[in-house]
Amino acid sequence: MNDMSHSMALPRPGRLDAFLRRQLLAKLGALRDGRLRVRDALGEVVLGTQGSGPLVTVTIDDPAFYRAVATQGSVGAGESYIRGQWRCDDLVALVQLLVRNRELLDGVERGPARIGGWALKAWAQLRRNTREGSRRNIAAHYDLGNPFFSLFLSKDLMYSSALFEDGDTLDAASQRKLARICEQLQLTPADHVLEIGTGWGGFAMYAARHIGCRVTTTTISVEQHALASQRIEAAGLHDRVTLLLKDYRDLDGQYDKLVSIEMIEAIGAQYLQTYFATLTRLLKPEGLALLQAITIEDERYEQARRSVDYIKRFVFPGSFIPSLNAMLAAKTRSSDLQLIGQMDFGQSYALTLRAWRERFLAQLPAVRAQGFDEDFIRMWEFYLAYCEGGFLERSIGVSQLLLARPGYRPPPLAGAH
Repeated sequence: MNDMSHSMALPRPGRLDAFLRRQLLAKLGALRDGRLRVRDALGEVVLGTQGSGPLVTVTIDDPAFYRAVATQGSVGAGESYIRGQWRCDDLVALVQLLVRNRELLDGVERGPARIGGWALKAWAQLRRNTREGSRRNIAAHYDLGNPFFSLFLSKDLMYSSALFEDGDTLDAASQRKLARICEQLQLTPADHVLEIGTGWGGFAMYAARHIGCRVTTTTISVEQHALASQRIEAAGLHDRVTLLLKDYRDLDGQYDKLVSIEMIEAIGAQYLQTYFATLTRLLKPEGLALLQAITIEDERYEQARRSVDYIKRFVFPGSFIPSLNAMLAAKTRSSDLQLIGQMDFGQSYALTLRAWRERFLAQLPAVRAQGFDEDFIRMWEFYLAYCEGGFLERSIGVSQLLLARPGYRPPPLAGAH
């Protein structure tokens, strides 16, 4: 079926949808650094300047899409995708194009969409990360089931950015990330390491096996705890790895080193100072800590913190993305930790997400066999593409922050007298 006959078969927008369509196309009329072709029952419109980058095609299968965007902005567009109301020939390129034109996108969030935004904020207030709320929020995502995540993650089941070099597979890049963390923390067999946010035990097992140190690790996901426990036992590492099912705020003791890999995003912005105060309390006076964190640009942090986006609404309730400034300010107010090293590797996250998305899409029969429906599949595909586009455009990044307590002294340089 050619495109014209296809568009004629689409439901025609009524008066309201036609009006909202005109408004949306007008708002996006000044697109730059790429072109957007919009197809629907009323025909085809190409936005953007000729020869200015990639051409992305969006097909609107249901005019209800225009109402969703008018009343809920970009979150409405995401929800409309989940419902199968529109399609795109390259979701990642679409996200990149929209990030490059963020001032136009901000216009889409105004007007009636602000009412939808207020409703989403009220909903988000109910998802605060109290101890009970944190357990509920984490369960909403991780309790999709261990078999589900096993379909697309690397063999070590790390659900965080890998560290790619040319020619790496996902598995190799994931192991490289873990090796770098151990190296940065100068781990030795004599160390007792605390990990906040176990995941499925990937880091704890790597450090215990390769360095020979002791690791105490904690999670509040019942599903993750169960599988991590089995994996640690099967690897014969139970004598070196202690696995807890405990909120980080309830931990005690003091440790030589501390690691927390992409867990800070789940704590909630209002708990940033609590988090850094807790790290300090749990770390010996000469200790080192390494945090891996997804970050947003400093100048957009406040706006992002106050609003609810696709990720907070559909994927990670209760989450937020900190900026480097927000983390450092909270650290300064609540702890004596000093930043002694930082590395940004957002392009590696784009590659990690691409690998996850390709593996996920290759496993759709298995996803369906686990009981997930088409709406869930579209929701997950959109989430992975949305994040990949953000990392490619550097509107989000990922950093490893190396932090030291005041008593820490670096090892002497070789050859120094």
